[in-house]
Amino acid sequence: MVLLLGGISTNLAARDLAEIKEDGVLRHIGVPYANFVTQYTEGNKVVHSGLDIELMQLFAEHLGLEYQFIPATWNNVFGKLTGINGQYIDNQVVLGPPQAIEGDVMAHGVTILDWRKQLIDFSDDYFPSAVWLIARRDSRLQPIVPSTNLQSDIFAVKRLLPGLEILAMKQSCLDPDLYRLYDTGAQVILPTKQLQLNEMVPAMLNDEAETTLLDVADTLIALEKWPNDIKVIGPISEEQLMGVGFRKDSPNLRQEFNRWLATLRADGRFNQLVNKYYPGVFHYYRHYFEPVAPTE
Repeated sequence: MVLLLGGISTNLAARDLAEIKEDGVLRHIGVPYANFVTQYTEGNKVVHSGLDIELMQLFAEHLGLEYQFIPATWNNVFGKLTGINGQYIDNQVVLGPPQAIEGDVMAHGVTILDWRKQLIDFSDDYFPSAVWLIARRDSRLQPIVPSTNLQSDIFAVKRLLPGLEILAMKQSCLDPDLYRLYDTGAQVILPTKQLQLNEMVPAMLNDEAETTLLDVADTLIALEKWPNDIKVIGPISEEQLMGVGFRKDSPNLRQEFNRWLATLRADGRFNQLVNKYYPGVFHYYRHYFEPVAPTE
């Protein structure tokens, strides 16, 4: 169900592949997140890097276009792409007032979720994910013994949740409503200030909660940074996938990206890019990244 607040966007700045080529610039909207989009300061200049930065730069080069990065937050990224922002509130999509469209494509390790598909169209998936429960090393919780059944593993983790403090984040893949955490009896804690997803583990280690939700990408990074301070208890979600987001009125741009991505994956260049930012993911998802010849 979708609720509309404040009117309907006219999408005055919306454009598809032909208009983008005529303009000469591909505008990439992204939120700093894990190693997909990173942000740092170099002198007086803000620099962005990451898997999706390079991926979109290569796509712009493929199209013969200049590249421009448009920074966003989790609270405004859909609006910057579509002209009307959407948030997931009380298990439904709530739309805000119209706003200016600022970019052509959204890419920052965006998990493909049903509520998001009401707002945008996704590319073919390009990165695997899932949401896990992470605890401090000194927590009384112990990792579950994995079975061959993911649903059984999720159930085993949720049996541990009554009364447990869990740090979560609305409007992200760590939204507690997506996994019915309130129904488990867990004590869900939402950050009092806006955090980036890569700040969830530091917040937990700072005693804001005993555990936190974390997705695969951030977990891989966290295990490298704090190997002696955290432990993975087990899965909270089923397997998930990530994709690049497009406006629903930009089908030609999305189709061209899908064709190009298939070629990139088939010739091995995509795996080289992934290995640069997530070398550990091949250990967990080796079969996902096996090259597949593109179909015509």
